[in-house]
Amino acid sequence: MALNGNGCCWIQERILSRNGCSVFLAPRSRSSAVILPRKSTALSFSSSFQFQGFVVDRKQSSSSMQTAAVRHLVGSVTKTQGLRFAVVVARFNEIVTRQLLEGALDTFRKYSVNEEDIDVVWVPGSFEIGIVAERLGKSRNYHAILCIGAVIRGDTTHYDAVANSVASGVLSAGLNSGVPCIFGVLTCEDMDQALNRAGGKSGNKGAECALTAIEMASLFDHHLK
Repeated sequence: MALNGNGCCWIQERILSRNGCSVFLAPRSRSSAVILPRKSTALSFSSSFQFQGFVVDRKQSSSSMQTAAVRHLVGSVTKTQGLRFAVVVARFNEIVTRQLLEGALDTFRKYSVNEEDIDVVWVPGSFEIGIVAERLGKSRNYHAILCIGAVIRGDTTHYDAVANSVASGVLSAGLNSGVPCIFGVLTCEDMDQALNRAGGKSGNKGAECALTAIEMASLFDHHLK
């Protein structure tokens, strides 16, 4: 920084704006300063911003702006040819889980998934779902894994421990295998609530989760390989 004979302040410091355009302060009196943009091919922007006490005017050059098209990647529920699925089902509370399974299989059929492309694996309880789902995912034989179970609250804290562990296990299975693992495990207060969600008045969560499995399998197969 230097002063000339007229008391003007010369500022040699270069300021780099957010768009990469180099600008310099022109000689003005101490009370004011304007910024002159150096010739640049970088984009400039409208409006202004405060920078170290100076107001910088940013002019937009619409002719030089290039707008890239935004891509939306969405899984399809109609293109199911060649997709393979595994369904891991807990045997505990089978009166509920079997109805969830039937709802899932009906949905797979409805959306033209071949029956030979579906494998059903039974495990003793919901706690065992995670490790089996991860092993199936790592086999690279399936495009998505649907996990079905029912955890119903009892008179002890066992419910909370199992419900949290099952959710964590299914999440870890998907993250560790890189294959979508869909959480189709009911966590309910009582048996009536569970049955209502397994084909009763609240619908069938197994069917809903099967549709999620199809969409995620399609998304990964067509867009995220």
